[in-house]
Amino acid sequence: MSNKTPGLQPNKGTLNKVRITLSCLVLGLLSACANVIPPCGAKISPPSSELRNTRWELTRWNLPPNPNGEVRARQIPQGEASNPIQITFDANGQKVSGSTGCNRFTAELDEDARGFSLSKITSTKMACSPQRMELENDFLYELNDYRSIVRNGDQLLMIGIDREVLSFTQRPMSNK
Repeated sequence: MSNKTPGLQPNKGTLNKVRITLSCLVLGLLSACANVIPPCGAKISPPSSELRNTRWELTRWNLPPNPNGEVRARQIPQGEASNPIQITFDANGQKVSGSTGCNRFTAELDEDARGFSLSKITSTKMACSPQRMELENDFLYELNDYRSIVRNGDQLLMIGIDREVLSFTQRPMSNK
């Protein structure tokens, strides 16, 4: 004789319906999240109109966290005497130009619903110290492959796909 009460035993058909319902619910939630979170290759930024006719100087470069979760800062030259890394957005919202601290660069701005992305990045090819050339190459890589740009007043953060964060501070436009 069995100790199980016949009225309390789960029905195989009922269990299957519950599993199917839960699976559909989870798939629905995942699909909804996929529509909200952009794909890994997508770039996100504010509209270029927010940055027109502005100039920015790189003031901090955070490297990805180490295995202990500690964020490390990369040494970067700052101030006019040290040839800082700068980005200038043109008044038309079509181009970005600036200095890597060693060479000059320019890029085109392409706009879509997620904001803008940079393309056709070109630079001059003057020789500099090996340390400065390494910094320049890394900066141009980040400029080409950033994940998102966030503006917070006079701060502009460029977040790389490698989790490096470049922090820029707005500077007055020069009268050159």
